[in-house]
Amino acid sequence: MILVTGGTGLLGTHLILALHALGLPVRAIYRSEIPAVIKDKAEWIKGDILDVISLETAMEQITEVYHVAGFVSFHKKHLQKLSEINIEGTANVVNACLNASVRKMVHVSSVAAVGRKKNNVVSEHIPWTAETSNSAYSRSKFLGEMEVWRGIGEGLNAAIVNPTIIFGEHGDWTKGSMNIFRNIYNGFPWYSGGASGFVDADDVAKAMICLMQSDVSGERFLLNGENRSFSDIFFMIADAFGIKRPYKKVSPLIAAIVWRLEKIRSVFSGKDPMITKETAHTSLSVVTIDNQKFLATVPGFNYQPLQKSIERICRNLRTFYRLES
Repeated sequence: MILVTGGTGLLGTHLILALHALGLPVRAIYRSEIPAVIKDKAEWIKGDILDVISLETAMEQITEVYHVAGFVSFHKKHLQKLSEINIEGTANVVNACLNASVRKMVHVSSVAAVGRKKNNVVSEHIPWTAETSNSAYSRSKFLGEMEVWRGIGEGLNAAIVNPTIIFGEHGDWTKGSMNIFRNIYNGFPWYSGGASGFVDADDVAKAMICLMQSDVSGERFLLNGENRSFSDIFFMIADAFGIKRPYKKVSPLIAAIVWRLEKIRSVFSGKDPMITKETAHTSLSVVTIDNQKFLATVPGFNYQPLQKSIERICRNLRTFYRLES
């Protein structure tokens, strides 16, 4: 029996679908609602990774664990939640795996937990530092990884994946990376000169299953389909939806003004800002992700072309949300 934490999120949903397609028995933890597309694809247990009692119950008869649950935010008001879910929650899952003597765990970290060089090249071998990765989210994912390494030191068989920006059609498109698709569809006019790595959720799920079924342990892997500019991504999404491309380029000055205005707006509205200082900086930075370690470890693995992924995702989003052509 396989346990998936965070099974109701974007990546968790794609992972459960992939495991179900292989005919593997899956148990997943949920807190409130279960997406219809996976409701009958797993045995569901209501619980929380912050509740060690519910974790112990979920771990009964479990041999493999995919720890996907996590929290993403770049807003200062979420500092405690970031720490609780990404650090304390991961420590709880690691401890539960050790107590249950599971065969193996695959932990989902983030590219944000990997160090940077001055030329913005990112690889597994660069140590994380607060100076180059100074967001609270980055810190929480790095410290969450440390809990996994602590578990490995105590005898846990585990591997870590660090995906780049994940795209997939089965997530809530009002949240996270999928909000990009919603904004572009709604006529968002801006694009930036930055660049980063992007990966299909289906590819991340497939890579995690490959690692689970391998003998690899005590290693971390960047998962990245392609390095692309944000303008490339925005234009591909617009083209796939058949709508006008974004046409206004964001300058550093405009970005600085916008994140400050968003900060003021959030104070009065009580809502999270759409853009923070960290996300504004990211949108302008050109980052290159080295994905060769995983490809060398799992020969024959191929990432889907990003344009094909975006076309599929937009097509499915159009059907699911009944979007107009």
